[in-house]
Amino acid sequence: MSMDVRHINAFLEATKTVFDTMLKIPVTFEKPVLNSAPQTHDVSGVIGLSGDVVGSVVIGFGEQTAVRIVCAFAGTRHAFGSADFEDAIGELTNMIVGAAKSKFEGLSVSIGCPSVITSPDHHVSRPSDAASICIPCDTPGGRFVIEVTFRSIDKAASSKPVAGEESNAITSAKSAA
Repeated sequence: MSMDVRHINAFLEATKTVFDTMLKIPVTFEKPVLNSAPQTHDVSGVIGLSGDVVGSVVIGFGEQTAVRIVCAFAGTRHAFGSADFEDAIGELTNMIVGAAKSKFEGLSVSIGCPSVITSPDHHVSRPSDAASICIPCDTPGGRFVIEVTFRSIDKAASSKPVAGEESNAITSAKSAA
C-alpha cells in the first residue's frame, strides 16, 4: 500500500510554516522514506487521525533537540519532562498536525488530543498493516522526525459493523498508488 504524496507534502508545508512563524528557526527536510521499523525517540508528540484518513502522527525528538525546540517555541527554557515542557511539545505537535490536516482537501479528517511521551529510547507502536512514512527534519537546534502512519480500511467492509463494534464504522479514503 502506498500513501498519497499530497498527504506527505501537507506535513512538509505545515512543519515549515509552524517553524517559520512560531519558532523563527529554519527547518529543512531529507527525502521521506518508507518507515519499516518504528524509530526510537526520547520525546514524542503523538496525535491520532480518524475519518477518511485513519492513523497517527508521531513527532519524535532526541532530548537535547526537544529542549532547544521547546525553548525556541516557548521563548523560555523549560526543564525536560516538566508539565510546561510537555505542554509545549503537545501544542507544537497539535499545530503541525492541525495545519497538515487542513490541507487534506475533499477528506473529512479529525485529530485527537496530543499525547506526549518522555522516556529515553522509546518507540511508538503502530499497526502492522499500516503504511508508515518517516520524514527526517533538520534545524539549527538538531534533528527530529515526523512519522506519518495511515491504515486503509475497505469502505464496503467497514460499512457493516462487526459484533462488538460501534455502528458508526470508521472509513478511509483509498491511498493513491
